[in-house]
Amino acid sequence: MNDQRRAAALAPVLVLTTLVVSVISSLGAPLIPTIARVFHESLTTSQWSLTVGLLSGAVSAPVMGRLGDGRRRRATIIGGLGAVTLGGVIAALATGLDMLVVGRALQGVGLGLVPLTMATARDELPKQKVAPMIAVLSVSAAAGVGVGYPLSGLIADQLGLSAAYWAGAIVSGLALASVVAVVPSTARGRSMRLDSLGAVLLALALVSVLVGVAQGTDWGWGSTRVLGLLLGGIVLFGAWSLQQLRAEAPLVELRLLRHPAVLAGDVCATVLGVAMYMNLSAVTEFVQLPRSGGFGFSASVVVAGLTLIPLSAFMFLGSRVLPTLLRLFGVRLLLTLGCLVVAVATAFFSLFHGGLWESFVMMGLLGIGLGTTYAAIPGLIVQSVPARETGSAMGFYQVVRYVGFSLGSALAAAILAAHNSVSTGEPTVGGYTMVLWVAVVICMVAAVLAWVLPARTPSPEAAAAAEVAEVAETAGESSPVAAGRVRRLVPAQRRD
Repeated sequence: MNDQRRAAALAPVLVLTTLVVSVISSLGAPLIPTIARVFHESLTTSQWSLTVGLLSGAVSAPVMGRLGDGRRRRATIIGGLGAVTLGGVIAALATGLDMLVVGRALQGVGLGLVPLTMATARDELPKQKVAPMIAVLSVSAAAGVGVGYPLSGLIADQLGLSAAYWAGAIVSGLALASVVAVVPSTARGRSMRLDSLGAVLLALALVSVLVGVAQGTDWGWGSTRVLGLLLGGIVLFGAWSLQQLRAEAPLVELRLLRHPAVLAGDVCATVLGVAMYMNLSAVTEFVQLPRSGGFGFSASVVVAGLTLIPLSAFMFLGSRVLPTLLRLFGVRLLLTLGCLVVAVATAFFSLFHGGLWESFVMMGLLGIGLGTTYAAIPGLIVQSVPARETGSAMGFYQVVRYVGFSLGSALAAAILAAHNSVSTGEPTVGGYTMVLWVAVVICMVAAVLAWVLPARTPSPEAAAAAEVAEVAETAGESSPVAAGRVRRLVPAQRRD
């Protein structure tokens, strides 16, 4: 392929690579009941197919950000797509849940791909095409998720579970072949050294805590195994924190937490992430439960995917109207109201779940609350740190969000496991409502945290930076590749 044709094909290839993230996301929560049925596992055990992908994303996002900075970007994209493709094949061929979980873990590596495509667009496309292309990638990441949920559900419903994973493997394989043929190597930039020890410690700490939380009901919360895992996770987190503070090139820059806005924003984002995935897990499972059990809607996996479209649509819309909302309310009130909207949406479905339409209303409200809060927090963080620390701050924000998502998924599984029916062995309606009420309490905690954020409204320039950062939170943007773009959007006089 000559240089002219390669340049013309670059933009479509970047869009295709971005859609891989949509595929990864759409093979998560809605398929859990199908996974449980195919592999004859409980719903709570099958929840690991979702949790492990989010866990993998929490570790791989900063790692890919480091590896993908500078001259190793093309190799990192190829490696990431290779892992996703291999994971799809393993999941499609899985004969048991253990094998499926391995495949999903490899697929989760791809959650850090989108920022690398954006960095490639920034460096390789003509200057006048960079901003429109980043906008297209943003829309592709957001809209693709909304389309992916019902599409993957349709494939699984009509052709079987393995077909859905084969479809994911085909899409990621096409993207891999296209990247190899089209994306050029770059000689610009200095490659960052990877903090391998930090990545290993973070992974071990997260696995220990998540396994302890998810298995607490089955093994007993006071059992030696559970207490050992939770205590070991805490110790590992402590060791990881000390190691990060002393490392010459840390995986994430923990010293940024000295900024009050960064600390409060990251904590708020983590807590909201827990509530978000508790809701996603509970609602997508609930709507698929057979009515013969006295609750549920006997919905297909396709319909379960359709219920998530309002969430994606309103999250995207909420981020687009962020500058207007900031002018009207200010960041402190906006974040608080957003958390309260999420709490109201969750309480609504916990009280009213007699009709399928109520799940659509709930997801729409959830999208409004999450869209405004998750779009506003990055802008606040960007405004609060010096220019040289912007990328690291956004990278840490990315990590804590995925940690929140993973904890939410594991916590939902633990609560449901504690409310199993004696006769069927599956969660009762009380288990699902308990998940939702716990999420309501968590959202109220997030609202309190949002209210104690520094009462400082981002400037219009910082609001614009928040839009870029919102792309990061939606698609998994990590620190190094985002820094330059965000810096150009924030006034230099604030950055000393």
